[in-house]
Amino acid sequence: MSAPEFDVVVIGSGPGGYVAAIRAAQHGLKVACIEKRGTLGGTCLNVGCIPSKALLHGSHYYEEAKSGHLARFGVNVTGVSLDLPVLLAEKDKAVKELTGGIEMLFKKNKVEWIKGEARFNDARSITVGERAITAKNFIIATGSEVALLPGMTPDGEAIITSTEALALPKVPEHLVVIGGGYIGLEMGSVWRRLGAKVTVIEYAPRIVPAMDIEVANAFAKILTKQGLVLKTATKVVSVARAGAGAVVTVEPAAGGAAETIAADVVLLSIGRRPNTDGLNLEATGLTLEKGRVPIGHDFATKVPGIWAIGDVVEGPMLAHKAEDEGMACADNIAGLTGYVNHDVIPAVVYTHPEVGTVGKTEEELKAAGVAYKVGKFLMAANSRAKTNRDTDGFVKVLADAKTDRVVGVHIIGSVAGTMIAQAAQAMEFGASSEDIALTCHAHPTHSEALKEAAMAVTGKPIHM
Repeated sequence: MSAPEFDVVVIGSGPGGYVAAIRAAQHGLKVACIEKRGTLGGTCLNVGCIPSKALLHGSHYYEEAKSGHLARFGVNVTGVSLDLPVLLAEKDKAVKELTGGIEMLFKKNKVEWIKGEARFNDARSITVGERAITAKNFIIATGSEVALLPGMTPDGEAIITSTEALALPKVPEHLVVIGGGYIGLEMGSVWRRLGAKVTVIEYAPRIVPAMDIEVANAFAKILTKQGLVLKTATKVVSVARAGAGAVVTVEPAAGGAAETIAADVVLLSIGRRPNTDGLNLEATGLTLEKGRVPIGHDFATKVPGIWAIGDVVEGPMLAHKAEDEGMACADNIAGLTGYVNHDVIPAVVYTHPEVGTVGKTEEELKAAGVAYKVGKFLMAANSRAKTNRDTDGFVKVLADAKTDRVVGVHIIGSVAGTMIAQAAQAMEFGASSEDIALTCHAHPTHSEALKEAAMAVTGKPIHM
Protein backbone atom coordinates (compact mmCIF):
# COMPACT_ATOMS: atom_id res chain seq x y z
CA MET A 1 0.00 0.00 0.00
CA SER A 2 1.42 3.37 -1.03
CA ALA A 3 2.10 6.08 1.53
CA PRO A 4 -0.60 8.74 2.04
CA GLU A 5 -0.23 11.74 -0.24
CA PHE A 6 -0.54 14.27 2.59
CA ASP A 7 0.04 14.42 6.32
CA VAL A 8 -3.01 16.64 6.77
CA VAL A 9 -5.92 17.50 4.50
CA VAL A 10 -8.23 20.24 5.73
CA ILE A 11 -11.75 20.25 4.28
CA GLY A 12 -12.90 23.87 4.20
CA SER A 13 -10.95 27.13 4.13
CA GLY A 14 -12.97 29.25 6.54
CA PRO A 15 -11.35 30.84 9.62
CA GLY A 16 -10.93 27.44 11.25
CA GLY A 17 -9.81 25.57 8.16
CA TYR A 18 -7.25 27.95 6.72
CA VAL A 19 -5.72 28.61 10.16
CA ALA A 20 -5.46 24.86 10.80
CA ALA A 21 -3.81 24.36 7.42
CA ILE A 22 -1.24 27.10 7.99
CA ARG A 23 -0.46 25.97 11.54
CA ALA A 24 -0.02 22.35 10.41
CA ALA A 25 2.32 23.49 7.65
CA GLN A 26 4.30 25.56 10.16
CA HIS A 27 4.90 22.30 12.02
CA GLY A 28 6.57 20.89 8.92
CA LEU A 29 3.66 18.73 7.78
CA LYS A 30 2.61 18.30 4.15
CA VAL A 31 -0.79 19.98 3.95
CA ALA A 32 -3.62 20.50 1.49
CA CYS A 33 -6.83 22.47 1.93
CA ILE A 34 -10.01 21.67 0.00
CA GLU A 35 -12.33 24.57 -0.85
CA LYS A 36 -15.35 24.43 -3.16
CA ARG A 37 -15.80 28.22 -3.23
CA GLY A 38 -13.85 30.16 -5.84
CA THR A 39 -12.06 32.12 -3.12
CA LEU A 40 -10.56 31.20 0.24
CA GLY A 41 -11.85 32.36 3.62
CA GLY A 42 -15.20 30.62 3.83
CA THR A 43 -18.45 32.31 4.79
CA CYS A 44 -16.79 34.71 7.22
CA LEU A 45 -14.51 36.45 4.76
CA ASN A 46 -16.69 36.15 1.69
CA VAL A 47 -20.29 36.68 2.80
CA GLY A 48 -20.21 37.10 6.57
CA CYS A 49 -18.02 38.78 9.19
CA ILE A 50 -15.87 40.86 6.86
CA PRO A 51 -18.32 42.33 4.32
CA SER A 52 -20.89 43.01 7.04
CA LYS A 53 -18.33 45.00 9.04
CA ALA A 54 -17.43 47.03 5.97
CA LEU A 55 -21.10 47.96 5.57
CA LEU A 56 -21.53 48.66 9.27
CA HIS A 57 -18.49 50.96 9.19
CA GLY A 58 -19.55 52.81 6.05
CA SER A 59 -23.17 53.16 7.13
CA HIS A 60 -22.02 54.55 10.48
CA TYR A 61 -20.03 57.25 8.70
CA TYR A 62 -23.07 58.10 6.59
CA GLU A 63 -25.38 58.36 9.59
CA GLU A 64 -22.86 60.48 11.53
CA ALA A 65 -22.79 62.99 8.69
CA LYS A 66 -26.49 62.79 7.76
CA SER A 67 -27.87 63.04 11.31
CA GLY A 68 -25.99 66.21 12.22
CA HIS A 69 -24.06 64.48 15.02
CA LEU A 70 -20.83 65.96 13.70
CA ALA A 71 -22.16 69.51 13.96
CA ARG A 72 -21.63 69.55 17.74
CA PHE A 73 -17.92 69.22 16.99
CA GLY A 74 -18.02 72.08 14.51
CA VAL A 75 -18.13 69.84 11.45
CA ASN A 76 -21.01 71.17 9.38
CA VAL A 77 -21.97 68.95 6.49
CA THR A 78 -24.68 69.77 3.97
CA GLY A 79 -26.03 67.93 0.98
CA VAL A 80 -25.10 64.50 2.31
CA SER A 81 -26.08 61.74 -0.10
CA LEU A 82 -25.51 58.01 -0.32
CA ASP A 83 -23.70 56.44 -3.26
CA LEU A 84 -24.64 52.82 -2.55
CA PRO A 85 -22.63 51.31 -5.44
CA VAL A 86 -19.46 52.95 -4.07
CA LEU A 87 -20.15 51.58 -0.58
CA LEU A 88 -20.74 48.09 -1.95
CA ALA A 89 -17.61 48.30 -4.10
CA GLU A 90 -15.50 49.25 -1.10
CA LYS A 91 -16.95 46.27 0.75
CA ASP A 92 -16.04 43.99 -2.15
CA LYS A 93 -12.54 45.46 -2.28
CA ALA A 94 -11.93 44.61 1.38
CA VAL A 95 -13.15 41.05 0.81
CA LYS A 96 -10.89 40.62 -2.22
CA GLU A 97 -7.85 41.91 -0.34
CA LEU A 98 -8.38 39.54 2.59
CA THR A 99 -9.26 36.43 0.61
CA GLY A 100 -6.27 37.13 -1.62
CA GLY A 101 -4.16 37.48 1.50
CA ILE A 102 -5.02 33.92 2.55
CA GLU A 103 -4.03 32.65 -0.88
CA MET A 104 -0.67 34.39 -0.45
CA LEU A 105 -0.25 32.82 3.01
CA PHE A 106 -0.98 29.39 1.55
CA LYS A 107 1.78 29.87 -1.00
CA LYS A 108 4.17 31.17 1.65
CA ASN A 109 3.56 28.14 3.87
CA LYS A 110 3.40 25.64 0.99
CA VAL A 111 -0.22 24.67 1.60
CA GLU A 112 -1.77 23.21 -1.55
CA TRP A 113 -5.19 24.63 -2.36
CA ILE A 114 -7.32 21.97 -4.02
CA LYS A 115 -10.43 23.48 -5.57
CA GLY A 116 -13.61 21.47 -5.42
CA GLU A 117 -15.94 19.60 -3.11
CA ALA A 118 -14.64 16.76 -0.94
CA ARG A 119 -16.40 13.45 -0.44
CA PHE A 120 -15.10 10.68 1.80
CA ASN A 121 -14.53 7.29 0.22
CA ASP A 122 -13.48 5.82 3.56
CA ALA A 123 -11.61 6.98 6.66
CA ARG A 124 -8.35 7.35 4.75
CA SER A 125 -9.32 8.86 1.41
CA ILE A 126 -11.51 11.45 -0.23
CA THR A 127 -12.41 12.34 -3.78
CA VAL A 128 -12.38 15.90 -5.11
CA GLY A 129 -13.71 16.00 -8.64
CA GLU A 130 -11.76 13.32 -10.47
CA ARG A 131 -8.89 13.33 -7.99
CA ALA A 132 -8.52 10.73 -5.26
CA ILE A 133 -6.60 12.00 -2.23
CA THR A 134 -5.18 10.08 0.69
CA ALA A 135 -3.94 11.51 3.98
CA LYS A 136 -2.85 10.48 7.44
CA ASN A 137 -5.23 13.05 8.93
CA PHE A 138 -8.37 14.83 7.77
CA ILE A 139 -9.75 17.93 9.52
CA ILE A 140 -13.44 18.57 8.86
CA ALA A 141 -13.82 22.36 8.86
CA THR A 142 -16.79 22.84 6.53
CA GLY A 143 -18.48 25.51 8.63
CA SER A 144 -22.16 26.29 8.53
CA GLU A 145 -24.89 27.49 6.22
CA VAL A 146 -28.04 29.56 6.63
CA ALA A 147 -30.83 27.78 8.51
CA LEU A 148 -34.31 28.24 7.07
CA LEU A 149 -37.79 27.94 8.50
CA PRO A 150 -39.98 25.24 6.90
CA GLY A 151 -41.91 26.61 3.95
CA MET A 152 -39.98 29.88 3.83
CA THR A 153 -37.77 29.74 0.79
CA PRO A 154 -35.62 32.70 -0.21
CA ASP A 155 -35.84 33.92 -3.79
CA GLY A 156 -32.81 36.22 -3.62
CA GLU A 157 -34.90 39.32 -4.36
CA ALA A 158 -37.74 40.08 -1.94
CA ILE A 159 -37.12 37.14 0.39
CA ILE A 160 -33.41 36.91 1.12
CA THR A 161 -30.68 35.53 3.38
CA SER A 162 -27.75 37.38 4.92
CA THR A 163 -25.75 36.78 1.72
CA GLU A 164 -28.11 38.87 -0.40
CA ALA A 165 -28.49 41.42 2.41
CA LEU A 166 -24.84 42.34 1.84
CA ALA A 167 -25.51 43.43 -1.72
CA LEU A 168 -29.01 44.90 -2.03
CA PRO A 169 -29.16 47.05 -5.18
CA LYS A 170 -31.07 49.80 -3.39
CA VAL A 171 -32.11 50.79 0.11
CA PRO A 172 -35.50 49.18 0.82
CA GLU A 173 -38.37 51.28 2.10
CA HIS A 174 -39.20 48.60 4.66
CA LEU A 175 -36.93 45.72 5.64
CA VAL A 176 -38.39 43.00 7.84
CA VAL A 177 -35.81 40.88 9.63
CA ILE A 178 -36.93 37.49 10.89
CA GLY A 179 -34.64 36.66 13.79
CA GLY A 180 -33.34 38.97 16.51
CA GLY A 181 -29.88 37.46 16.79
CA TYR A 182 -26.44 38.85 15.99
CA ILE A 183 -26.68 38.66 12.20
CA GLY A 184 -30.20 40.00 11.92
CA LEU A 185 -29.52 42.96 14.20
CA GLU A 186 -26.27 43.85 12.43
CA MET A 187 -27.78 43.75 8.94
CA GLY A 188 -30.91 45.52 10.19
CA SER A 189 -28.69 48.25 11.63
CA VAL A 190 -26.87 48.72 8.32
CA TRP A 191 -30.01 49.31 6.30
CA ARG A 192 -31.70 51.35 9.05
CA ARG A 193 -28.74 53.75 9.00
CA LEU A 194 -28.94 53.98 5.25
CA GLY A 195 -32.59 55.00 5.39
CA ALA A 196 -34.80 51.92 5.58
CA LYS A 197 -37.56 51.32 8.06
CA VAL A 198 -36.56 48.11 9.85
CA THR A 199 -38.79 45.72 11.76
CA VAL A 200 -37.20 42.82 13.63
CA ILE A 201 -39.35 39.81 14.51
CA GLU A 202 -38.11 37.48 17.26
CA TYR A 203 -39.93 34.42 18.60
CA ALA A 204 -38.25 34.59 22.01
CA PRO A 205 -39.35 37.10 24.68
CA ARG A 206 -36.30 39.26 23.89
CA ILE A 207 -33.65 39.82 21.24
CA VAL A 208 -30.37 37.86 21.47
CA PRO A 209 -32.04 35.38 23.85
CA ALA A 210 -28.81 33.82 25.18
CA MET A 211 -27.44 37.19 26.29
CA ASP A 212 -27.49 38.35 29.91
CA ILE A 213 -31.08 39.56 30.39
CA GLU A 214 -30.19 42.96 31.84
CA VAL A 215 -27.82 43.58 28.94
CA ALA A 216 -30.31 42.35 26.33
CA ASN A 217 -33.07 44.58 27.72
CA ALA A 218 -30.82 47.65 27.76
CA PHE A 219 -29.64 46.83 24.24
CA ALA A 220 -33.24 46.59 23.03
CA LYS A 221 -34.03 50.03 24.45
CA ILE A 222 -31.04 51.54 22.64
CA LEU A 223 -31.99 49.95 19.31
CA THR A 224 -35.59 51.08 19.73
CA LYS A 225 -34.40 54.62 20.41
CA GLN A 226 -32.43 54.43 17.16
CA GLY A 227 -35.57 53.57 15.22
CA LEU A 228 -35.62 49.79 14.92
CA VAL A 229 -39.03 48.25 15.57
CA LEU A 230 -38.58 45.15 17.72
CA LYS A 231 -41.46 42.66 17.82
CA THR A 232 -40.44 40.04 20.36
CA ALA A 233 -42.48 37.04 21.55
CA THR A 234 -43.80 36.93 18.00
CA LYS A 235 -44.20 33.88 15.77
CA VAL A 236 -43.83 34.03 12.01
CA VAL A 237 -46.67 32.08 10.41
CA SER A 238 -45.76 32.62 6.77
CA VAL A 239 -43.71 34.66 4.34
CA ALA A 240 -45.11 35.11 0.86
CA ARG A 241 -44.11 37.05 -2.22
CA ALA A 242 -46.49 39.93 -3.01
CA GLY A 243 -45.68 41.78 -6.22
CA ALA A 244 -42.23 43.28 -6.00
CA GLY A 245 -42.20 42.79 -2.22
CA ALA A 246 -43.40 40.30 0.36
CA VAL A 247 -45.95 39.89 3.12
CA VAL A 248 -45.12 38.43 6.53
CA THR A 249 -47.92 36.96 8.63
CA VAL A 250 -47.23 36.89 12.36
CA GLU A 251 -49.03 36.10 15.58
CA PRO A 252 -48.15 36.26 19.28
CA ALA A 253 -45.85 33.37 20.27
CA ALA A 254 -48.29 32.50 23.05
CA GLY A 255 -51.16 32.43 20.56
CA GLY A 256 -53.57 35.09 19.44
CA ALA A 257 -54.78 37.09 16.49
CA ALA A 258 -52.60 37.14 13.40
CA GLU A 259 -51.49 40.28 11.57
CA THR A 260 -49.73 40.94 8.29
CA ILE A 261 -46.68 43.10 7.68
CA ALA A 262 -45.87 44.35 4.19
CA ALA A 263 -42.20 44.66 3.28
CA ASP A 264 -40.02 45.50 0.32
CA VAL A 265 -37.49 42.93 1.52
CA VAL A 266 -37.66 40.14 4.11
CA LEU A 267 -34.39 38.91 5.60
CA LEU A 268 -34.49 35.34 6.90
CA SER A 269 -32.01 35.29 9.75
CA ILE A 270 -32.98 32.65 12.30
CA GLY A 271 -29.51 31.17 12.62
CA ARG A 272 -27.15 28.72 10.94
CA ARG A 273 -26.77 24.95 10.69
CA PRO A 274 -23.62 22.79 10.40
CA ASN A 275 -22.62 22.21 6.79
CA THR A 276 -22.00 18.47 6.49
CA ASP A 277 -24.13 17.60 3.47
CA GLY A 278 -22.26 15.84 0.70
CA LEU A 279 -19.30 14.74 2.81
CA ASN A 280 -20.49 11.11 2.86
CA LEU A 281 -19.44 10.83 6.51
CA GLU A 282 -21.18 7.47 6.82
CA ALA A 283 -18.36 5.99 4.73
CA THR A 284 -15.96 6.80 7.57
CA GLY A 285 -18.07 5.30 10.33
CA LEU A 286 -18.94 8.68 11.84
CA THR A 287 -22.47 9.47 13.00
CA LEU A 288 -23.67 13.01 13.59
CA GLU A 289 -25.12 14.01 16.96
CA LYS A 290 -27.77 16.74 16.73
CA GLY A 291 -26.39 17.60 13.32
CA ARG A 292 -22.82 18.07 14.55
CA VAL A 293 -19.67 15.99 14.39
CA PRO A 294 -18.93 14.56 17.85
CA ILE A 295 -15.37 15.10 19.07
CA GLY A 296 -13.24 14.80 22.18
CA HIS A 297 -11.49 17.66 23.97
CA ASP A 298 -8.58 17.32 21.51
CA PHE A 299 -10.90 17.69 18.43
CA ALA A 300 -10.40 14.04 17.46
CA THR A 301 -13.45 12.05 16.39
CA LYS A 302 -13.92 8.40 17.29
CA VAL A 303 -12.35 7.49 13.93
CA PRO A 304 -8.54 7.67 14.16
CA GLY A 305 -7.12 10.29 11.83
CA ILE A 306 -10.35 12.27 11.44
CA TRP A 307 -10.69 15.53 13.35
CA ALA A 308 -13.30 18.30 13.35
CA ILE A 309 -13.42 21.98 14.33
CA GLY A 310 -15.53 25.12 14.05
CA ASP A 311 -19.22 25.34 13.25
CA VAL A 312 -19.58 21.60 12.59
CA VAL A 313 -18.80 20.78 16.23
CA GLU A 314 -20.44 21.75 19.51
CA GLY A 315 -20.28 25.36 20.69
CA PRO A 316 -21.02 28.85 19.43
CA MET A 317 -20.66 29.42 15.68
CA LEU A 318 -17.97 32.08 15.88
CA ALA A 319 -15.01 32.65 13.58
CA HIS A 320 -12.53 33.24 16.39
CA LYS A 321 -13.60 30.03 18.16
CA ALA A 322 -12.96 28.15 14.92
CA GLU A 323 -9.55 29.81 14.52
CA ASP A 324 -8.40 28.80 17.99
CA GLU A 325 -9.72 25.30 17.47
CA GLY A 326 -7.89 25.10 14.14
CA MET A 327 -4.58 25.98 15.75
CA ALA A 328 -5.13 23.60 18.68
CA CYS A 329 -6.17 20.76 16.39
CA ALA A 330 -3.09 21.20 14.20
CA ASP A 331 -0.90 21.27 17.29
CA ASN A 332 -2.43 17.99 18.49
CA ILE A 333 -1.86 16.35 15.12
CA ALA A 334 1.77 17.46 15.29
CA GLY A 335 2.16 15.75 18.66
CA LEU A 336 1.99 18.92 20.73
CA THR A 337 -0.66 19.94 23.25
CA GLY A 338 -3.40 22.04 21.71
CA TYR A 339 -6.12 23.37 23.96
CA VAL A 340 -9.04 25.81 23.78
CA ASN A 341 -10.74 27.13 26.91
CA HIS A 342 -14.36 27.10 25.77
CA ASP A 343 -15.45 28.89 28.95
CA VAL A 344 -13.70 32.03 27.72
CA ILE A 345 -14.96 32.63 24.18
CA PRO A 346 -15.96 36.27 23.64
CA ALA A 347 -18.88 37.23 21.41
CA VAL A 348 -19.69 40.61 19.90
CA VAL A 349 -22.71 42.21 18.24
CA TYR A 350 -21.25 44.83 15.90
CA THR A 351 -24.12 47.31 15.99
CA HIS A 352 -23.60 50.80 17.36
CA PRO A 353 -23.10 50.69 20.23
CA GLU A 354 -21.47 47.28 20.15
CA VAL A 355 -22.22 44.57 22.68
CA GLY A 356 -19.34 42.41 23.89
CA THR A 357 -19.76 39.49 26.23
CA VAL A 358 -17.59 36.72 27.67
CA GLY A 359 -18.18 34.08 30.31
CA LYS A 360 -21.31 33.47 32.33
CA THR A 361 -24.50 35.50 32.49
CA GLU A 362 -26.32 36.22 35.73
CA GLU A 363 -29.00 33.75 34.71
CA GLU A 364 -26.44 30.97 34.18
CA LEU A 365 -24.83 31.64 37.56
CA LYS A 366 -28.20 31.58 39.32
CA ALA A 367 -29.17 28.34 37.59
CA ALA A 368 -25.87 26.76 38.67
CA GLY A 369 -26.31 27.95 42.25
CA VAL A 370 -23.12 30.02 42.19
CA ALA A 371 -22.95 32.92 44.63
CA TYR A 372 -21.68 35.99 42.80
CA LYS A 373 -21.14 39.73 43.08
CA VAL A 374 -21.94 42.36 40.45
CA GLY A 375 -20.09 45.53 39.55
CA LYS A 376 -21.55 48.00 37.04
CA PHE A 377 -20.31 51.24 35.57
CA LEU A 378 -22.19 53.47 33.14
CA MET A 379 -20.53 54.71 29.98
CA ALA A 380 -22.19 58.05 30.72
CA ALA A 381 -19.71 58.41 33.60
CA ASN A 382 -16.69 57.54 31.46
CA SER A 383 -14.70 60.60 30.43
CA ARG A 384 -13.80 59.37 26.94
CA ALA A 385 -17.38 58.37 26.13
CA LYS A 386 -18.57 61.71 27.49
CA THR A 387 -16.15 63.75 25.36
CA ASN A 388 -17.11 61.72 22.30
CA ARG A 389 -20.80 62.37 23.06
CA ASP A 390 -21.40 58.64 22.72
CA THR A 391 -22.49 57.50 26.15
CA ASP A 392 -24.99 54.66 25.61
CA GLY A 393 -24.20 51.52 27.53
CA PHE A 394 -22.39 50.17 30.56
CA VAL A 395 -19.88 47.59 31.75
CA LYS A 396 -20.99 44.73 33.99
CA VAL A 397 -18.52 42.50 35.84
CA LEU A 398 -19.61 39.26 37.52
CA ALA A 399 -17.26 37.79 40.12
CA ASP A 400 -17.44 34.69 42.29
CA ALA A 401 -18.57 35.81 45.75
CA LYS A 402 -16.11 33.54 47.54
CA THR A 403 -12.96 33.81 45.42
CA ASP A 404 -13.54 37.15 43.62
CA ARG A 405 -12.53 35.42 40.40
CA VAL A 406 -14.15 37.09 37.37
CA VAL A 407 -16.62 34.69 35.78
CA GLY A 408 -18.37 36.98 33.30
CA VAL A 409 -18.08 40.41 31.71
CA HIS A 410 -20.75 42.11 29.61
CA ILE A 411 -20.26 45.44 27.85
CA ILE A 412 -22.47 47.77 25.84
CA GLY A 413 -20.45 50.59 24.30
CA SER A 414 -19.10 52.05 21.10
CA VAL A 415 -15.91 49.94 21.30
CA ALA A 416 -17.19 46.99 23.33
CA GLY A 417 -15.77 44.56 20.79
CA THR A 418 -12.28 45.83 21.50
CA MET A 419 -12.78 46.19 25.25
CA ILE A 420 -14.00 42.61 25.69
CA ALA A 421 -10.52 41.32 24.75
CA GLN A 422 -9.07 42.62 28.03
CA ALA A 423 -11.84 40.90 29.95
CA ALA A 424 -11.25 37.61 28.13
CA GLN A 425 -7.52 37.78 28.74
CA ALA A 426 -8.04 38.57 32.42
CA MET A 427 -10.39 35.60 32.76
CA GLU A 428 -7.95 33.32 30.92
CA PHE A 429 -5.36 34.16 33.56
CA GLY A 430 -7.87 33.59 36.37
CA ALA A 431 -7.99 37.25 37.37
CA SER A 432 -10.04 38.54 40.28
CA SER A 433 -12.07 41.73 40.07
CA GLU A 434 -9.43 43.22 42.37
CA ASP A 435 -6.72 42.35 39.82
CA ILE A 436 -8.52 44.38 37.15
CA ALA A 437 -9.33 47.19 39.60
CA LEU A 438 -5.67 47.53 40.62
CA THR A 439 -4.38 47.50 37.03
CA CYS A 440 -3.50 51.00 35.84
CA HIS A 441 -5.58 51.97 32.78
CA ALA A 442 -4.65 54.83 30.47
CA HIS A 443 -6.75 57.99 30.81
CA PRO A 444 -8.96 58.99 29.11
CA THR A 445 -10.01 55.68 27.54
CA HIS A 446 -13.18 53.63 27.32
CA SER A 447 -11.32 50.78 29.05
CA GLU A 448 -11.39 52.73 32.30
CA ALA A 449 -15.06 51.76 32.47
CA LEU A 450 -13.99 48.13 32.90
CA LYS A 451 -11.63 49.13 35.73
CA GLU A 452 -14.42 51.09 37.42
CA ALA A 453 -16.90 48.20 37.02
CA ALA A 454 -14.33 45.91 38.66
CA MET A 455 -14.00 48.43 41.50
CA ALA A 456 -17.79 48.47 41.77
CA VAL A 457 -17.79 44.74 42.57
CA THR A 458 -16.72 45.78 46.06
CA GLY A 459 -18.90 48.86 45.99
CA LYS A 460 -16.06 51.34 45.54
CA PRO A 461 -16.07 52.88 42.05
CA ILE A 462 -14.53 56.35 41.98
CA HIS A 463 -16.47 58.15 39.25
CA MET A 464 -20.01 56.97 39.91
